Amino acid sequence: MNRTPSDAAEAVADVFRGVFDQLAEWRAPIRSLLGAGGEVRAQTLDTVVADLVIPRLEEPDPMLVGAGFIADGEVVRGRGVHFAWWLGPLADNPVLGSTTEPTRLDLSTRGYTEYLRDFRALEWYRIPATTRHAHVTGPYVDHLCTCDYILTLTMPVHDRDEERMVGVIGADVAVRRLEQALLGAFLEVDEPLALVNEHGRVVLSTEPALQVGQLAGPASTSVAVEGTRFAVRLGVATRGSSSKI
Repeated sequence: MNRTPSDAAEAVADVFRGVFDQLAEWRAPIRSLLGAGGEVRAQTLDTVVADLVIPRLEEPDPMLVGAGFIADGEVVRGRGVHFAWWLGPLADNPVLGSTTEPTRLDLSTRGYTEYLRDFRALEWYRIPATTRHAHVTGPYVDHLCTCDYILTLTMPVHDRDEERMVGVIGADVAVRRLEQALLGAFLEVDEPLALVNEHGRVVLSTEPALQVGQLAGPASTSVAVEGTRFAVRLGVATRGSSSKI
């Protein structure tokens, strides 16, 4: 029996739901550490975050290519902003080369960090801060680490009074890895399908003319992906050219 676009949308939702469930699980101990107010030492926070995320990054064929916590200003002692972020093993990475184990993101060794000065304006931080809900950003090319298309899933972390956001817990999923997980379900639908974000930008597609990053044209059917602003489009047309955002 062939699948429907709704089946494909549910398969996408299952993947995202699994990542968001993991973020929610990680949020509790970080909130416990930071929620009482006052500053915390960077080393203390880094140890807590590393113990949470590294086991997921070390899994065989992991879904996550990176994960961690970005602390807002005045949370970590002596830091305006603090990235407690780890990258999973990477093959032939143009920035890091090949790595066989998780590595800490060291912003001091990166040349493409100027945009982080105003990190609160970036979508992966701004939307959770505004809506108080989880969010998916992308697809976009990660020039900082992977130099490939990724999706960034983030969730706000608030203090114990639920008044101040102290940062976001997040994870990166490579589009290549998402394709591995979902392409089978998409190919079981008779007509070409495309997974698009809220702006109509393609994440993955079974229409060869539609590549990741392109803007998709009109579709005969569109099915929302539960828990996200994404949608699965059936019979989607090509529109525009590929763009790295």
